[in-house]
Amino acid sequence: MSKQEHVKPTNFIHQIIESDIADEKVAGGQVVTRFPPEPNGYLHIGHAKSICLNFGTAAKYQGQCNLRFDDTNPEKESQEYIDAIAEDVRWLGFKWDGDIRYTSDYFEQLYQWALYLIANGKAYVDSLSAHEMREFRGNLTEAGKNSPYRERSVAENLELFERMRNGEFDEGDCALRVKIDMAAPNMNLRDPVIYRIRKAHHHQTGDKWCIYPSYDFAHGQSDALEGVTHSICTLEFEDHRPLYDWFIANLPVPAQPRQYEFARLNLNYTITSKRKLKLLVDEKHVGGWDDPRMPTISGLRRRGFTPASIRNFCDMIGVTRSNGVVDMGMLESAVRDDLDTNAPRAMCVTRPLKVTVSNFAEGEEEWFELPAHPKDESMGLRKVSFGRNLLIEQEDFEEEKPRKWKRLAPGDAVRLRGAYVITCNEVIKDAAGKVVELICSYDPATKGENPTGYKPNGVIHWVNADHSVPCEVRLYDRLFTEANPEADKAVDFQTHLNAGSLEVLTDSRVEIGLKHAVAEAHYQFERLGYFSVDKDSDESRLVFNRTVTLRDSWVKIQGK
Repeated sequence: MSKQEHVKPTNFIHQIIESDIADEKVAGGQVVTRFPPEPNGYLHIGHAKSICLNFGTAAKYQGQCNLRFDDTNPEKESQEYIDAIAEDVRWLGFKWDGDIRYTSDYFEQLYQWALYLIANGKAYVDSLSAHEMREFRGNLTEAGKNSPYRERSVAENLELFERMRNGEFDEGDCALRVKIDMAAPNMNLRDPVIYRIRKAHHHQTGDKWCIYPSYDFAHGQSDALEGVTHSICTLEFEDHRPLYDWFIANLPVPAQPRQYEFARLNLNYTITSKRKLKLLVDEKHVGGWDDPRMPTISGLRRRGFTPASIRNFCDMIGVTRSNGVVDMGMLESAVRDDLDTNAPRAMCVTRPLKVTVSNFAEGEEEWFELPAHPKDESMGLRKVSFGRNLLIEQEDFEEEKPRKWKRLAPGDAVRLRGAYVITCNEVIKDAAGKVVELICSYDPATKGENPTGYKPNGVIHWVNADHSVPCEVRLYDRLFTEANPEADKAVDFQTHLNAGSLEVLTDSRVEIGLKHAVAEAHYQFERLGYFSVDKDSDESRLVFNRTVTLRDSWVKIQGK
């Protein structure tokens, strides 16, 4: 038995592949897939699903997966996007076979195949304007009309197409179309354009070409040239499949790839249109493509999502042919599960309130050893410093405590995580009546012991004011206030941007052991959530991004 025969199908794509293998329909017995992004923006979470499916499928069947850039529209493409996409694929944990491929690698062959179609009377140069083409195309209820240029001779079409390549026409003067059926119910088959004039510099081929193939023409043929066996794409390309097959059937291609469609990933409280994401960047609603509020892979990475959490999320949602919307909470749950297991613990005070321990000697300090992870001894221990001058969260103190209050209040005691029990004896306020300092006493007998004769009112986190690290904490929330910001087409989606999606706290302090924390390191700040070190950090300032809270607080917020 082959290794493939021991692999159980996990989705309908894999069932198709296993059937093809069993029926010996896979040329050479090797499954070949590809991930073919357009380099016109950064990848988003929807692309992560496609990456995991294409690369994961190739790995499952001991095949290969190519990374090929669909670079047929140079006006919107750039090397920046190419580099970012390649880095995203690597970061997610996948490796493409061989060198990076480009559709532009095949421009000469595609041009020769266009000549082949012309020579066989299946393609013609059309001189209708773009507006006229739309009028001649008809609509879903009316058949289109043949272009008056459809019956040009083979010789005339060959001459005109060569002149198009030589740059003798301006953009929009003419285009190359294939002859299929202007009355076809599928609009994609109504003599589609396969070459347009674009006098733009190309990031790979320079100024060699001034005509560029359409996606529909280039895609299937590029698959064939690479020996792709299963061309996996999202459902919006289902209506394009007859055209994909038409080209494969009408050209002397070296292989016969097949296209299969799956449901794209739709995530609530966000958008995944690269055009609209670029608009957010260009209009400075966000700090860039890798802003931690963006659904881009680089944005999720910067926020603190891990490759494993994104891969696990893609496994959780599965691969089907049914369109639906996935709740953002599922993605957040995936990263919580990963970081709960793998992120070391630390204490950070985000909004400090000064605590003076009156009965602890000035200038003295005591070190406590706490587990780096309460459930994983292999992570070892961390040291925190206790002294006279401490900091706690402002929200952990109430002068007039509410019912069932489990933190600090005048006359009450709390345990400082991993240290002593302290009691609040005095409250100091400024001229405006704001609490600025608490005078407390500690109980030396409570080191690792429960106090005798009284009960602490909960446990809170803290840091030593004199032996902690100043830091900036960025609290991120969902980018939009509406679950479907594009639902109402009459309203600009930008009106649903969440004004509270970012809060920056500049006076925070974190325990001393994180002084040399490096970019992208992950931590659970006890009682606060999971955080990641931002790339903006330097020797003078640590910056932490909140990846996600400890629990899903959004449902509670929405219910208010």
